[in-house]
Amino acid sequence: MNEDLRNIIRSIPNFPKKGIVFRDITTLLKDGRAFGRAVDQFAEHYRDARITTVVSTEARGFILGGAIAMKLGAGFVPARKPGKLPAATTKESYALEYGTDSVEIHIDAIKRGDRVLVHDDLLATGGTAGATCKLVDRLGGTVVGVCFLIELTFLHGREHLGNYDVYSLISYDSE
Repeated sequence: MNEDLRNIIRSIPNFPKKGIVFRDITTLLKDGRAFGRAVDQFAEHYRDARITTVVSTEARGFILGGAIAMKLGAGFVPARKPGKLPAATTKESYALEYGTDSVEIHIDAIKRGDRVLVHDDLLATGGTAGATCKLVDRLGGTVVGVCFLIELTFLHGREHLGNYDVYSLISYDSE
């Protein structure tokens, strides 16, 4: 485990509501060495995977996702909330604790044969990442891996990602 990176992340109790501990990655992002080390670890893990595209979800996922794509020499594709992308999109919905949400990508963002790494800052229940993987699959790409800076293992999000290869740098076993 990356205990040194984990120690840099700020924990904020009772945010956004009572009983939740928010893992604030801004403290890691503002530390140039830690930020670089995290990006380097992702790039090293996928060095031989022949990634052509990194798809990352908004908003914090964009920060590391873009840097990982650059380090791997791959393109970057944003996955966004509905209505945020200007051209034709495809959408996938997923369940939340109360209700649903959706994620979209441009229909021309992924082409058949693309080797795609899906990245987000945090794996909680797996809904957002799972929906993003479905979009990549629908457009003909191959999801080579799904990676996260932080995984909240007690929420079992990994189980909702099926057979996708999941890689996380930091895990929390409880709130």
